[in-house]
Amino acid sequence: MGETALSAVATSTKHTEIKEVQLPDIDKDTGILKVEIVGVCGTDVSYYNNLKEPMILGHHVVGHIYKIGELASKRWGVKEGDRIVMEEYIPCGQCEFCRTGLYRLCASTNPKANGIRYGATPIAIEPSLYGGFSQYLYLHPNAVIHKIPSHVPADEAALTLPLSNGFEWMRIIGQVGPGDVVVIQGPGQQGLACALAAKAAGAETVIMTGRNSSAERLKLALELGADYTVNVSSEDLIEKVSEITNGKMADLVIDVTSGGTDPVISSLEVVKTRGTVLLGALKHQRFNDFDLDIIYNKSLTIKGVRGHSYKSVQMAVELISSGKFPLGIMNSHNYKLSETDLALRTAAGEVDSSRLLVTVSPWM
Repeated sequence: MGETALSAVATSTKHTEIKEVQLPDIDKDTGILKVEIVGVCGTDVSYYNNLKEPMILGHHVVGHIYKIGELASKRWGVKEGDRIVMEEYIPCGQCEFCRTGLYRLCASTNPKANGIRYGATPIAIEPSLYGGFSQYLYLHPNAVIHKIPSHVPADEAALTLPLSNGFEWMRIIGQVGPGDVVVIQGPGQQGLACALAAKAAGAETVIMTGRNSSAERLKLALELGADYTVNVSSEDLIEKVSEITNGKMADLVIDVTSGGTDPVISSLEVVKTRGTVLLGALKHQRFNDFDLDIIYNKSLTIKGVRGHSYKSVQMAVELISSGKFPLGIMNSHNYKLSETDLALRTAAGEVDSSRLLVTVSPWM
């Protein structure tokens, strides 16, 4: 029969089962990863709540190379035992997006277009081990991986992808630098990652916003380097930003809140003339009575942002490896593989409203 992996397979909506999955034989250009820890994110929760086909979820994966083919070892520059973090993308490597470094936009990475992606691929697609909530993960020939030092604590290594989004949006796309004022709407995992990336990029002032329900996260933002917080449930955001900046307002504002259009509108209001507003979260809503003239009158740049690049993941690995920030305080819950359902419900806010980084350790 060969070796098997214990995997938490999502078999129906809001339900996983521990199953044995056969480990594949590897070819010269493939490999197998022994999973160390997996971060749980909103995408995992979305699939969990609206499952269409059985699959192994989880794509914020950290692990050690268990088996590796000769060509794969040479191409990735890794050997058995090396510790790596995974990107979720499995790009084609040949299309225009891949050739220009934008492989996150490659159609082959989009499950809705019959593409494959770690944490979003049905187990019917062999060799089935495409999700991190498992003891082992299949390393596809087109997988994108990054080495990470052994001294980095596992829970901090699991922050690589969220933090890489912060670097992608703040540094690479937003061009944040010394002297800039940045407002971040939403103190969740992505918002805190943006705060860390903005400070690492040299931003002079980072302002984090949130509501009464996010009071603990706002405190955490200050511990991670944010300069100010604004509770929009009780404070006027425009007045506070004007007061903090002596009327200058923000060079860049990003909205990473989970719902509602109000943060988008207030982002346009607190950004300075000729400033930039980034939209980093789905709203599933349409705007009503929205005054478009504010964009014209202030000559604003507005961009939608999603995902990360190879460069931003490397930037995240370097920051995490430096130990300059107390990243461990972002991990609020760590669960066993047998507790994957609980981990997903926790990440969804059903267990603890103050949760932040939720992880699963398959060998715990």
